[in-house]
Amino acid sequence: MSRMHFYLRQRLEEVRKRVLYESYEAQKLPAWERAGITWLALFAFWIIISGKFSPSHVITGALVTLLIAIITRDFLTDDIRRTGHLLSKAAYIFLFLVPQYLFIMAFRLLESNLRVVKNVILMDINPGIVKVKADLHSDTGLTVLANSITLTPGTLTLDVTKKLGEAYLYVHWIDVETLDGEKAGMKIKGELEEWLKKIFW
Repeated sequence: MSRMHFYLRQRLEEVRKRVLYESYEAQKLPAWERAGITWLALFAFWIIISGKFSPSHVITGALVTLLIAIITRDFLTDDIRRTGHLLSKAAYIFLFLVPQYLFIMAFRLLESNLRVVKNVILMDINPGIVKVKADLHSDTGLTVLANSITLTPGTLTLDVTKKLGEAYLYVHWIDVETLDGEKAGMKIKGELEEWLKKIFW
């Protein structure tokens, strides 16, 4: 590889990273919205776990979770897309997207369990590692996608790589049905990635 070719490739990677970073920064939620969504999640968790509804307990929980949300607002919500008002965004995530995700995951867990049982009974196993392209760019979105794939029996995400603005997952598949990366991605990711793209960039 010539030095000029190497230099041009390096420059191209730098430009792509800058465009991706600027695109990401443009879609990022303001700090107060990130703190608000984090506070709603933590406060709901506080109420569910404690099971107490006395005024002093609720006020204490609201204040403590608000302080924690202000400090840790970037951990959960840094990669969330900016769309709509905070309240509509929070309601959309907690009332529509989270139940939808749980329903999809329950269906995929049932489907994958039945498929693995069939593979084990019939000894129809063809294990292998496939490289699957992901359309997500955020670290949080890729982490949730990789963990969701790992949770379904028969698949295990081994590694995630990001190169030149594109992300790839290396997935161990108990029964490799196709070597075509696009078709394998559709079978492994299913509707999960489309669901995650509604939240993460």
